[in-house]
Amino acid sequence: MAARRISSLLSRSLSVSSAFSLSLGKNFNRGKSIHRFSTAAAAVEELITPTVQINYTQLLINGQFVDAASVIANVAEGDAEDINRAVSAARKAFDEGPWPRMSPYERSRILLRFADLAEKHNDELAALETWNNGKPYEQAAKAELPLFVRLFRYYAGWADKIHGLTVQADGPHHVQILHEPIGVAGQIIPWNFPLMMFAWKVGPALACGNTIVLKTAEQTPLTALFAAKLFHEAGLPPGILNIVSGYGPTAGAALASHMDVDKIAFTGSTDTGKIVQELASKSNLKPVTLELGGKSPFIVCEDADIDQAVELAHFALFFNQGQCCCAGSRTFVHESVYDEFIEKAKARALSRTVGDPFKKGIEQGPQIDPEQFAKVLRYIRSGIESNATLECGGGRIGSKGYFVQPTVFSNVQDDMLIAKDEIFGPVQSILKYKDLDEVIRRANSTRYGLAAGVFTKNINTANTLTRALRVGTVWVNCFDVFDAAIPFGGYKMSGVGREKGIYSLNNYLQVKAVITPLKNPAWL
Repeated sequence: MAARRISSLLSRSLSVSSAFSLSLGKNFNRGKSIHRFSTAAAAVEELITPTVQINYTQLLINGQFVDAASVIANVAEGDAEDINRAVSAARKAFDEGPWPRMSPYERSRILLRFADLAEKHNDELAALETWNNGKPYEQAAKAELPLFVRLFRYYAGWADKIHGLTVQADGPHHVQILHEPIGVAGQIIPWNFPLMMFAWKVGPALACGNTIVLKTAEQTPLTALFAAKLFHEAGLPPGILNIVSGYGPTAGAALASHMDVDKIAFTGSTDTGKIVQELASKSNLKPVTLELGGKSPFIVCEDADIDQAVELAHFALFFNQGQCCCAGSRTFVHESVYDEFIEKAKARALSRTVGDPFKKGIEQGPQIDPEQFAKVLRYIRSGIESNATLECGGGRIGSKGYFVQPTVFSNVQDDMLIAKDEIFGPVQSILKYKDLDEVIRRANSTRYGLAAGVFTKNINTANTLTRALRVGTVWVNCFDVFDAAIPFGGYKMSGVGREKGIYSLNNYLQVKAVITPLKNPAWL
């Protein structure tokens, strides 16, 4: 089948995807349907062979068909037909195949073999992730890939420890509570952390004995396909893990509304999460877990270690080009240390290294695509027009690629767009507050509730804030500490359910009660 090119975020010498429009994780209504593709088992249906030969797949410039200036790979695009094929493969594999019937110990061994293979291919996967996304190679290779491997080893450990219960009934009955795999899991992952989101979704689903159809973001399909290949090398049977690369309005919508999918897991924007939930409810009322947007407060108290707080506030916001759902994007600083914090935050932003993400020492690469790049610049203009003080940054870097200057605003007010909306870019908004009651009220005054940071040396202050903040994760004197065992998810419109840890298993299990009478029991 014909394929869709992924073109450059940068220059000829540094190509990073993508020419695609916004992903499902951003907007269901802006896809472009061109070609179809799926990695579902070919046995389900023979590939369609077009009756006309396809000869022209290049660009037409000045009367000549030519290659694009920067192309990483040709990646095929799936649509509703391919989703149907993938779901059919997953359905058959669940209903008739060995995976749910395999001993949990054997499932665990396959997950462990996969983790070993991923570790062996660490550098290759990291390079693909940087091509995929534009994130610094050192970040992918030294931070994300080790956690990716750890996550699969963690879920391999759970595979043979998913137990039911026996319940004491009031009468002479034996009661078993069974935990059963939910069936075919549809999973939709975003472009900002493709490998991490693959692990968060695929790990618990496989550990529980389910089969999967996973849709990658159209900007970042490369690493999921490579990882799926490694899974099959590890011994995963055909049809268990199916990967479809495609757009939200076609492939994503078809997956969310499919009548033969038993569960949907989605990570992306809050607005798109609403659409996913609506499609699921209008189809077969399948359960949905959602990990959505955030506008996380980062609260610096008057007694905080300012140098440490400045460094971690910088990391909390600028990490991954600011493209992080839990970014500390509302930096609340106590009035007594506000001016000192501003000067040091500005100096840190000015020292941030931006450029070729494959070069050693680079902290920030390009934004994911032209739409996100333009969006970030619009928010920066909004901040300037609303009279926030632009301390540094404020524009693009160079004339090629989607590099944005690390930007810091002070004197930000709660009603400004840069303080309310999820920018998803390297823009730090610093707000001033007077006391705990005020900052609690303002920090909670948002539709989001994903995460928060608290910086203080006072245990009483820390306890007050951690209990008052309506968020799913609170980091105290640290930020972005992720661990396989720590659950992650949001309050309010930041989502439904939890990823990682023991709670993620609940997303992929059904609970069944089995009651049988006891005749003349020796005991109850």
